[in-house]
Amino acid sequence: MHARPEPIGARDITIHDAFWDRYMRLVPEKMLPYQWQALNDLVPDAEPSHCIENLRIAAGEAQGHFHGFVFQDTDIAKWLEAAAYTLAWRPDPALEALADQAIELIGRAQEPDGYLDTYFTIEAPKSKFRNLRYGHELYTAGHMTEAAVAYYQVTGKRRFLDIMCRTADLICRVFRTEEFQAAYPGHEEIELALIRLYAVTGKRDYLDMAREFVDRRGVDPDYFAHEAAHPDWIPFFGQSREEPVDTKYHQCHLPVREQTAAEGHAVRAVYLLAAMADLAWEYRDESLAGACQRLYENITQRRMYITGGIGSSGVMERFTADFDLPNDAAYAESCASIGLAMFCRRMAQNTRDGRYADTMERALMNTVTAGVALTGDAFFYVNPLAVWPDNCLEDTSMAHVKPVRQKWFGCACCPPNIARTFASLGQYAVMTAPEGIWLDLFFSGRFTAKLGGQTVEIECDTGFPFEGRLTLRVHASSPAAGTIALRLPAYAQGPSVLRNGADAAPRLEKGYLYLDGPWQEDTIQYSFAMPARFVWADPRLRADVGRAAVMKGPLVYCLEQIDNGEDLAALSVDVSAGLSERYDPDLLGGTVLIRARGRRLTAPAEGPLYRDAPPAETPAELTFVPYCFWGNRGPGEMQVWTRTCS
Repeated sequence: MHARPEPIGARDITIHDAFWDRYMRLVPEKMLPYQWQALNDLVPDAEPSHCIENLRIAAGEAQGHFHGFVFQDTDIAKWLEAAAYTLAWRPDPALEALADQAIELIGRAQEPDGYLDTYFTIEAPKSKFRNLRYGHELYTAGHMTEAAVAYYQVTGKRRFLDIMCRTADLICRVFRTEEFQAAYPGHEEIELALIRLYAVTGKRDYLDMAREFVDRRGVDPDYFAHEAAHPDWIPFFGQSREEPVDTKYHQCHLPVREQTAAEGHAVRAVYLLAAMADLAWEYRDESLAGACQRLYENITQRRMYITGGIGSSGVMERFTADFDLPNDAAYAESCASIGLAMFCRRMAQNTRDGRYADTMERALMNTVTAGVALTGDAFFYVNPLAVWPDNCLEDTSMAHVKPVRQKWFGCACCPPNIARTFASLGQYAVMTAPEGIWLDLFFSGRFTAKLGGQTVEIECDTGFPFEGRLTLRVHASSPAAGTIALRLPAYAQGPSVLRNGADAAPRLEKGYLYLDGPWQEDTIQYSFAMPARFVWADPRLRADVGRAAVMKGPLVYCLEQIDNGEDLAALSVDVSAGLSERYDPDLLGGTVLIRARGRRLTAPAEGPLYRDAPPAETPAELTFVPYCFWGNRGPGEMQVWTRTCS
């Protein structure tokens, strides 16, 4: 079996790119400082976090009760992970000192046996691990552990890693006792973290524990069915002891290898899938690999929005049925698309198949980017594909949809998750193995990697995603054997690859164009056409029947009220008239606008609600902007899918 390509090291890549810089620079310049203020409850008119205060209380350095969600500790964990990755490409002694300060506070809040969770330490010490369905202790430990691994990898400091090794050791002990030998997390995350912890420590116990948690799901007798009978069980989120277990919601309706559709809470599902992909490789488990592929197909062919959003229901943040993808009521949590990208990253590693990177790119460049304002201090938790601000009302079925990004959330999982994703973007962009380099995201910048035993440095220059061109300049002190693989996206038309000015004649394998070494001082010019295009949905996707979307490369476009006037639903687009493109360097940090011809339905301002004659139609010019940028020019309507006419 071939070696598994691994994401490039955080210190080995630098991205300086016209598109990605507008997000990545926000992490150190705005997001980390702003989020630190939020975690310390210092953002005026924002929902308080209580995160740092909870740690201080748990450490015995303050008095009071726990406040916030039971998983509130994860906000500081993801902030620390984002800080770690940021330090890899933008060293900052002040940021590192602040992170060290937070880590020391976490260490003081940890109990002597390694237990770490401020809710249970402060409020319910007798109820530890008694409500795994909703108590989120293992989820919290997972995010803390991922942050500790990242901080160690970037800084070389062991303090946080040692803290979380003690927690992981406790988990391995507890969940192999007779009482907990069938137990598993309600919210998956610890599985991913234990695998990462194994990778840096070499301690096999962590990897095996992750596998055990995955293998216990869906096995009779189900642990969750009897958990609530314990006297120290605590209800969360309105539960009662008698509440039946929604097994699909918790991905425990069947053993994971037998599952055929992505079910339940979307974030939990894709975190589980990411761990399954890692374990499939580590244990050479073909049945687990088959389940990953089957569930990927179900998501992408039946249950994913065109933007890479998943989890369509505003109730319980979950998957529903095949083709149930409403636009205006979409949930599509930012964290879910991040989890989808994490899963696809691992599937690309396992299979060397570019289609997984295509999906990863779709999620990152549409839903995840839309999750933060271009100012870095406001966020979307929910990512709908149509917004009419007038009906986004509290105490209605549309209450989850916000027409403007929010300063913060009581449940603030998304903002720091977005920050850690942008900070670690390089690891989604390039993967390496001793015999090859795979380029999965197109960016400007540089990276170094080992190729055929030699160190090579590669400079990248591109106009992507508005131009389909990429230039790579390869530098090595002596000839380096091996291959460089360029992803050929499904949307790319007429690809051309030149090496030192001559046709490179690459070979195509599973969505990658392979070029063979040796390499020393070489230039690769890669180009393809990616004109603006109309896209139609499967007719079984009822919300989009009779409608079309506009895309350019991986970017989904949308209509906004500021460009097209109100009542966007009254517009239709003429798909026979084609699309025109124009780059505007002054709009939204520089973007391509797409224009189309269409028509607008009109009616008198006053009159009956229902009429015996159809509304009048007038010609209209429609202007589309990238979905990822929507909502940055003030509140207003937005829609991705538009009725068609000819």
